Amino acid sequence: MKKKIMAVYDVDSRFAERFAEAVDQKERVPFTVIAFSSIERLKRFSEEEPIEILLIDAKLKAEAEGIKAGQVVLLSDGEVIPDPGGEQAVYKYQSTDHIIREVMACYSASPVQPLPALVGDKSILVGVYSPINRCLKTSFSLVLGQILAKDSAVLYLNLEDCSGLRKLLGQSGPGDLSDLLYYHSQGGFSWARLKSLVYSWGSLDYILPARYPEDLCQVSGEQMAELLSSLAGEGMYDTIIVDLGQFGKKAADILKICDGIYMPVRQDKVSVAKIEEFEEYILVSGHEKILEKVQRLKLPYPNSFGGQRDYLEQLLWGELGDYVRQLLKGK
Repeated sequence: MKKKIMAVYDVDSRFAERFAEAVDQKERVPFTVIAFSSIERLKRFSEEEPIEILLIDAKLKAEAEGIKAGQVVLLSDGEVIPDPGGEQAVYKYQSTDHIIREVMACYSASPVQPLPALVGDKSILVGVYSPINRCLKTSFSLVLGQILAKDSAVLYLNLEDCSGLRKLLGQSGPGDLSDLLYYHSQGGFSWARLKSLVYSWGSLDYILPARYPEDLCQVSGEQMAELLSSLAGEGMYDTIIVDLGQFGKKAADILKICDGIYMPVRQDKVSVAKIEEFEEYILVSGHEKILEKVQRLKLPYPNSFGGQRDYLEQLLWGELGDYVRQLLKGK
């Protein structure tokens, strides 16, 4: 499928070039991003090729009159304020990730576009689940995702009531899993809306967990499984990692659609009893095939913890990171 075109024209040609290069390298979006250094070239191009989004410096808006584009989004330096009722604008002096997320939010406000099959193959769905607490499940999930993301496109989703990710990753922006669930339930699920919710930690993409636990309580296991199946079916990512948290007995509906399941365990008697009880439930509920996909992991517990800001980096390059690298090598 041919990608749609996002044209970028800025008063600073280096900005446009750097932005186009950064998006092509880092962002998994269904656009070919082309930077233009002159209005004449942009006009000639628009006469031959359809432009879906024109991202243009707000100060150059008048020069672009007459250029056909599906949607125009202005690049503002903070001083230029678009006319009321005019084109939407994003602040240009921020990270590429933030700009593209805001552009996708603007684009998703237009009539819903179907999710394009960018890759064609179904994403591998990896579940990380354990019925026990304090087993490094989330730490493992994040490290696994970051390591896999070095060579492929990976999306991380956390289904916990209180994950702590906003604090750990220093992210408090708008949009989270609740929004994704809402879009899906209303039939307004589109690739643009998905990308408008995506943040990044290094090479790993993630969607912020639901801000309010009530949002998850109202979702059945089947509904969550349907959402995850839709995401995986589009093939936008090579791998989707689902950190199930304490999703209770609703977890079975999600685990049965996973291609593989990692289960961190501990050896104390209470933890062993919880694992046995979980396995008994899976058997009596008729989901015994789930157990065939489960790989138990006894994860190395970090010897020391640094500050909150560098905790995840320490995990990535510490014992847990080494453990995950060996795990992926099959050793």
